[in-house]
Amino acid sequence: MIILGIESSCDETAAAVVQNGTRILSSIISSQVDTHCRYGGVVPELASRMHTEAILPVVDEAVQKAGICLEDIDGVAATRGPGLIGALLVGFSFAKAFAWARQIPLAGVNHLEAHIYSLLLMEEPPAFPFIALVVSGGHTNIYHVTGPSAFDLMGQTRDDAAGEAFDKVSKMLDLGYPGGPIIEALAKTKDPGHINFPRTLLEKESFDFSFSGLKSSVARYLHDHKITSPEDKAQIASSFQAAVIDVLTCKLVHAAKVKGCSRIGISGGVAANQTFVAQLSMEASKHGIQVFAPPIDLCGDNAAMIAARGFTMIQEGRLCDLDHDVFSRTKF
Repeated sequence: MIILGIESSCDETAAAVVQNGTRILSSIISSQVDTHCRYGGVVPELASRMHTEAILPVVDEAVQKAGICLEDIDGVAATRGPGLIGALLVGFSFAKAFAWARQIPLAGVNHLEAHIYSLLLMEEPPAFPFIALVVSGGHTNIYHVTGPSAFDLMGQTRDDAAGEAFDKVSKMLDLGYPGGPIIEALAKTKDPGHINFPRTLLEKESFDFSFSGLKSSVARYLHDHKITSPEDKAQIASSFQAAVIDVLTCKLVHAAKVKGCSRIGISGGVAANQTFVAQLSMEASKHGIQVFAPPIDLCGDNAAMIAARGFTMIQEGRLCDLDHDVFSRTKF
C-alpha cells in the first residue's frame, strides 16, 4: 500500500510517499526558517501563507521523486493536530480534497504519534514495548509504547517544552533562531560545569517536566553578570544545555526502569542533539538499556512519519470524513 503523507503543523511544508508503512520512497521538506528567523520565532500568519504557496509544489516533487503516478497512491495521511490552526488547515484541507478527488481513504494523524513512528522508520527500529520521548519546540512527552497504536502518556511538560527553552535562551543571548543547533554547537566549546543552573525534577515519582525555572535562572544570570564576549555566551549555552540534558536523561532512564523496558526511543527536533543522544546512551547502558534515535532528517517535522502512522490508521479503519476538523491542542 502506498501512502501520501502531508505535514504542515508549524513551519515546514512536507510531503512524502511511503510504502507499506516502512519504506520511504520520497520525503520532501520546504523549510520556512529563513523567514521566521528574522522575528526570533514562528509567525503563524506568515507560516500559513507560506504553506499555501508551497503545498502543491512539494507534493508534486514528492510524487515525482517516488517514481510513481497519482493513480498509484492508495491513501492519504495528513497532520490533523496539534499545531498552528492556520498552518494545519492548509495541509489537512489539501489532503481532504486529494482524497475526495481520488476516492481513496484519508487518515488524520496526531502529530505526536507520528513522531513516535519516526522511530519505527529506522532500519533497526525498537521492538515493543519501549519508552518514547517526543521532545521538540512544542512538546516534551514521555510514553510507554506497547504496540502500533498503544501509547500510554507517562509525563509531559507543565510549562515550556525543552525545544522552546532552547529557542528562548538563544534569543536571550542574541544567538538566533532556531536555538537548538546554535546552542549545541556553542556548548561543545566550553565545560558545562562552570555555571550550576538548576535541574528541576518535580515530585519524586513524577515523569512531568518543567523548564520555565531553568529559563528564568538564565535570565537572572544575564541580569546579574555583564555578558559581552562570545566565550561568555558559549559558557552559558553549555551550562544551560547540560541542565536540560540531565533532566531528560534522568526521567527517561527512570521511566524505563519503572516499566521494565530495555529500550528507549527519542524523537522530535531535540533528538537531533548529538550531545543529548551520547549522554543518554552512556547513562542508559549502565542499566542495560538501549537507546534509539532516528536519523536527523526524521527528527524534525517531516511527512514520512505522518505517512507511516497513517498507514496503520488506514489498516485499522480509523479514517477521516470531509467534516472532520484540525485541532491545536490535545490531552494525548
